[in-house]
Amino acid sequence: MARLSIFERLAADWPNREASCFVRAGGLRWHVQVMGEGPTIVLVHGTGAATHSWRGLAPLLARDFRVVAMDLPGHGFTDKPTSLRRLSLPAMARGLGLLLDALDAEPAIVVGHSAGAAILARMCLDGLIAPKSLVSLNGAFLPFTGFAGKVFRPAAQLMAINPLVPRLFASRARDPAVLDRLVGNTGSTLDPEGIALYGRLASDHRHVQGALGMMAAWDLEPIARDLPKLACRLLLVVGAFDRTVPPANARRVQALMPAARIVTLDRLGHLAHEEAPAAVAALIREEAQATHILALASQPS
Repeated sequence: MARLSIFERLAADWPNREASCFVRAGGLRWHVQVMGEGPTIVLVHGTGAATHSWRGLAPLLARDFRVVAMDLPGHGFTDKPTSLRRLSLPAMARGLGLLLDALDAEPAIVVGHSAGAAILARMCLDGLIAPKSLVSLNGAFLPFTGFAGKVFRPAAQLMAINPLVPRLFASRARDPAVLDRLVGNTGSTLDPEGIALYGRLASDHRHVQGALGMMAAWDLEPIARDLPKLACRLLLVVGAFDRTVPPANARRVQALMPAARIVTLDRLGHLAHEEAPAAVAALIREEAQATHILALASQPS
């Protein structure tokens, strides 16, 4: 009931709220949004986000697909696991697999933003899902390099175990200047509503705790090692102005998977799908047509 009260307090006007429901799976209560009819497409957001990240894109895709989106564990309005181990990449993949089983959702195509793309790749590699295509939106598949690679995870672990850090961060996020800086550092330009939605989440210390816990448990080395075994198609959509995941990483991923296709979106950043949802929806439809998930007859003449 505590999480429901948070939902009622923070989400009275949550994007696509009419599609929201709560589903129990794997010992957690998940906030899920389901809309549309057709082949199932699963949308998985990145660290620190929630279903609001798809506010513009999901309704466009719902014209052709049954869209399933969720808040990841510890994010938005989904329960936070009691153990940091359950926020690791393999554990997230298993948990999401249990959720899709509960929803009777067998995705034909999957779309992941940032860390969400890595989760979906892990699910494919572990045989939890078998989509025809994975669409990566500024996907975070590769570990940080250099000094950042050495300090990022230990620093996140220290912050995650200190109960004061999420509360301090949430308090600071209520400052509009701090929030503008956080969003601006992604290389994206969002409208006031988009910024306000991130502010609503960032000012909730539970959400911040979940995001920090996810970063603390994250290990991308196995994904980088296993990517060549990925059986489905991989489309790498890259925002040219991304300041979070270097656009050059897409070429490094393509070196591991030569068949992967790269599409660069000019003048867009890490949150490109929020900046230009129609352009991203068109790319996803093209990929669905190329894999015969969508028949050409279902498109406007």
